[in-house]
Amino acid sequence: MKHRRGFNPLERMAAHRKAMVRNMMTSLFNKERIKTTKTKALEVRRFAEKLITRAKVDSVHNRRIASGRLYDEGIVAKLFNDIAPRMKERNGGYTRIIKLGKRYGDAAEVVILELVDYKLDSEKNSAESDAKKKKGEKNVKSA
Repeated sequence: MKHRRGFNPLERMAAHRKAMVRNMMTSLFNKERIKTTKTKALEVRRFAEKLITRAKVDSVHNRRIASGRLYDEGIVAKLFNDIAPRMKERNGGYTRIIKLGKRYGDAAEVVILELVDYKLDSEKNSAESDAKKKKGEKNVKSA
């Protein structure tokens, strides 16, 4: 039975599991979107959401806790200066899991774990290209 199990051990030793979760959280905050298995994503989401909630209040104590859970100080700065202000009005649910299907080799469920307000690169590029087109139209009209 699965009563009162606090976490999924992921068939790893404690040090390996903690290092893997730290690495995946660092990658998630850096790229804002990662591709992984469903069980790993569910486990990483628990820690990532708690860290984002903590980052919403910018204090020395919270920054030290975040830097103890992430590998890179630049990512800690990005979490507090960029990601947390975007999530300020949300009360939770900062990440989403999108199912992709089964992996070919071992039939593990593969998912995308991403931040809720993640924008695809194509959407960013299309917005930038639209802005460039508008600038180009202004230059053509003035000529």
